[in-house]
Amino acid sequence: MKSTSVRRAIVPGIAALTLALSACGAGNESSSTDSSSSGSVSGTLNGGGSSAQESAQAAWKAGFQGANSGATVNYDPVGSGTGRENFINGAYKFAGSDSALSTDEGELDKAKEACGGEDPIEVPAYVSPIAVVYNVQGVDNLQLDAPTIAEIFAGKITKWNDPAIADQNPDAKLPSTTITPVHRSDDSGTTNNFTDYLEQAAEGKWTYPADSIWPIKGGEAGDGTSGLVAAVKAGDGTIGYADESQAGDLGVASIKVGDSYNAPSAEGAAQVLANSPRVSGRADTDMAIEVDRKDTDAGAYPLMLTSYLIACQHYDTQSDADLVKGYLSYAVSTEGQQAAATQAGSAPLDSKLQQEAAAIVDKIAVK
Repeated sequence: MKSTSVRRAIVPGIAALTLALSACGAGNESSSTDSSSSGSVSGTLNGGGSSAQESAQAAWKAGFQGANSGATVNYDPVGSGTGRENFINGAYKFAGSDSALSTDEGELDKAKEACGGEDPIEVPAYVSPIAVVYNVQGVDNLQLDAPTIAEIFAGKITKWNDPAIADQNPDAKLPSTTITPVHRSDDSGTTNNFTDYLEQAAEGKWTYPADSIWPIKGGEAGDGTSGLVAAVKAGDGTIGYADESQAGDLGVASIKVGDSYNAPSAEGAAQVLANSPRVSGRADTDMAIEVDRKDTDAGAYPLMLTSYLIACQHYDTQSDADLVKGYLSYAVSTEGQQAAATQAGSAPLDSKLQQEAAAIVDKIAVK
């Protein structure tokens, strides 16, 4: 385990990072055939980023490569932040990210520069609940409200039989075991969504702004989704946060929404996303969404992430344009969304969002 207080350096994870760093280029638009289902797309496509997307990416790769025998897709689950960095520096042709490109530190401007001065494409493709996962002997069911979750992860509630937890779980046999919160050690979109939830919903008990880097120094940490899940499994009294599809056999808490406690559900996550407003000031090719973490409608699950696919509008070669357009078109298609739902337990995009995302991806062309 390790603690972190600085941003992670770029770690290229796939062998084929000798690609030219000028991956994306702008110019006059021309047509690029979408042959994602015609079997005529060929070549190698390198991307990476969100580890929460890993299962969905596996489903998309299988479907796309099955229809295009000459195509190979490499997706490296290095974390959202590194994925965005590697897209900006040209190592990846596309990226997956659990948080939208940020205006902080000029990230959105850097992506625009990487795309030859054009606004990048950013579309939601994966909607999933974030589970509060735990490993406490003898506790099979757990209910927590946002203020209590915030104080646990801030280190203010330190024992599992603390009254703040016990009052919400009158039927549970809570031990006096010390609570060990586990956070992500990497630059993580899941962390960004989790801290955003705490900032919005914890009624002032969380005093840190939303960030993809864990804001508290020290403590137990895991690299990537798999590293965090492994760290929680390895301890006793541990608690963490992870994409629900990768929770495995860990305990999963129900969170308080309005007057009820809701377990993580893809449907509840999709409901919140459909009701949330867009981030203001974005280009027509950018579908960044400001998730409403205070949604208390019946069935809602506001501790969730919407994970994006990021690409350029134009690429330097026809082959790159065809590969990126074909693969992303499949991912956001009705078929691709259902494939991800089947394999990863995610929620298919709302029909309006799905159609808008597909229309934006259809703009990808050679320059």
